[in-house]
Amino acid sequence: MPRIRSGTSTDRQLLLDALRGFAVVWMTVFHFSFDLNHFGFIHQDFYRSSVWTVQRTCILGLFLVCAGFGQAMAVHAGQTWARFWRRWLQIAGCAVAVSVGSAFMFPNSWIYFGVLHGMAVMLLVCRATASWGAWLWLSGLCAISLAFFAPNLHAVLSLSGVWDGIGLNWIGLISHKPITEDYVPVLPWLGVMWWGMAAGQSVLARGWMDRLTQATASMPLRHLAWVGRWSLTWYMVHQPMLIGLLSLAVTLR
Repeated sequence: MPRIRSGTSTDRQLLLDALRGFAVVWMTVFHFSFDLNHFGFIHQDFYRSSVWTVQRTCILGLFLVCAGFGQAMAVHAGQTWARFWRRWLQIAGCAVAVSVGSAFMFPNSWIYFGVLHGMAVMLLVCRATASWGAWLWLSGLCAISLAFFAPNLHAVLSLSGVWDGIGLNWIGLISHKPITEDYVPVLPWLGVMWWGMAAGQSVLARGWMDRLTQATASMPLRHLAWVGRWSLTWYMVHQPMLIGLLSLAVTLR
């Protein structure tokens, strides 16, 4: 592979792709552990143990920061709405596929608003608010705070009957988490993506991206970056492959 000159837009994307690739690898290890638990090879509480819930939060947060940062880079590079819509339709289509597949495997807790559903909505909001600049930091804080204090608002205003239903709980102003295998509501997670976009805009405006590129030029990032560039495809195929292999292992043992 030819060496890319430091400071080019491709190098800049390499750093973001490598960070996303790290998140993908971490996610794969997490899901493999979840699958081992599902098939009885290990016994862990993935829904309540902080060992697993904190990891899930970190992985998801890293993905959304990368998505927001990526939007900042795309807008900075002059990406057209037409190109944005092509990628968005891929994400939205995969979200529908996840819902259908999960309904077969987990009929009582199928995924109706998971990470891809949330990202599809949040990417639209981020793209539409890209001109907010430094206000994105405050907007992100407000989004996270609203979700954090939502249970207290429910206790005072008795709104759980409205916001906890499947029609509106995708927004995130809930009193308790719904029964579903993956739940990524707009609030608070839009705040994390907004912070990712704000960080990206700040880094690009100050010229720090080129410094980061030069500082990491000697690091072996290309394999991680390759994974990061194919993150959506990896996300869609890794679980069917892992579940298929473990199903075979259960049959043969």
